[in-house]
Order: sequence, then C-alpha cells, then structure tokens
Amino acid sequence: MRELLLASQNPGKLNEMRLLVEGLRFRVVGPREVGIQDSPEETGSSFLENATLKARHYARRSGLLTVADDSGLSVDALGGEPGLQSSRFGGEGASDLDRNRLLLEKLRQVAWEQRAATFTSAVVVAHGEGVLFEVQETVRGLIAPELRGTSGFGYDPLFFYPPFGKTFGEVSRQEKDAVSHRGKAFARLRRYLASLEQG
Repeated sequence: MRELLLASQNPGKLNEMRLLVEGLRFRVVGPREVGIQDSPEETGSSFLENATLKARHYARRSGLLTVADDSGLSVDALGGEPGLQSSRFGGEGASDLDRNRLLLEKLRQVAWEQRAATFTSAVVVAHGEGVLFEVQETVRGLIAPELRGTSGFGYDPLFFYPPFGKTFGEVSRQEKDAVSHRGKAFARLRRYLASLEQG
C-alpha cells in the first residue's frame, strides 16, 4: 500500500480524497500524520500555480507522492472575485455561510442574466521536485438569488447549474461529481493514479 500525501490540512478534503482512491493501492495521509505542520504561502497568480506550489512544498518536505488542489469561484460581475481568495472571502474565520451572505450582498443589484460564474479546480501531483501530472477543469453556472439546498459545501448552495435547474446544494454528490469542476478533475486524477499501479 503506497502512501499518498494530500497537501491539505482540511479534514473534509482528506475524506474526499480517501473516497476517490477507494479500490486503488494507496493510503491517503495528511501533512500532520507525517509530521508537517506548516503550509506554503499561496502566492501564485492562478489556481494551477497555487496547486503546484502546494504539491511541490509538501512533496519536498515528505518525500512522498503528493496531490494538491486549488479551487474557487469566479463571478463575472465582480471582475472574477472571489477567485483565488474564495476560501478567505470575508476574512479569516469567516464561515461558508458568512462568505455566501457576503457574495449575495455584493450581487444584490445585479440582474439574473448578469450573475454568471465559473467554478475552477486545479489538481497537481508531484514527487520530489518534479510535477508528474496536472489538470484543470471548470463548470459554468449562475449565482442564485438565495441559498438553496443543504448538500455539498462552500458556495454549492448558491451555484445554480442550468442543465439541472438546481443549485449544487440541491443535488446528490454523485450528480454533482459528474459535472462539477472538482468531480471532473478528480476523475482524471483517479485515472492517472490507476495508471501508476499498472506501471
């Protein structure tokens, strides 16, 4: 069983990664489990750059095969905000609900057809100094006028996906994963990890 380090201190993301590699010969560990307490500054100018920074940092520190992701929501009417600041939107200590309320407040005067938004997920696999795999996926939708549904996390209850006629907060995880930015990126990641087992 090969150890696979997920470059995140977030327990939710660790659980997600463990589900992703189910059936493959990998054991997912977090930084704290291998004695790494620090995290790199996310100074990149894109999701892919930030994912690469994280993957390289943790791969170097641990010596393990490392997966990092960086993702966020970019709203056209806000010039791409919150974008790279998606998880820090509203300041340190803000909850998902705080961030969603702030987003709704900023879009209060914005017409429905002007509320287009993009979710982006970038995923990078590194070992030592080298990047072995990278992928970026997106999904387009609109920001709903109010929170809808209790599934998912983050901005899911506000992200209205027209083909479903629902927000990501109103659909099952399986439905969301089939079309979402992270679902598509992680599906490609799983194919890559499966290919390492055969190699």
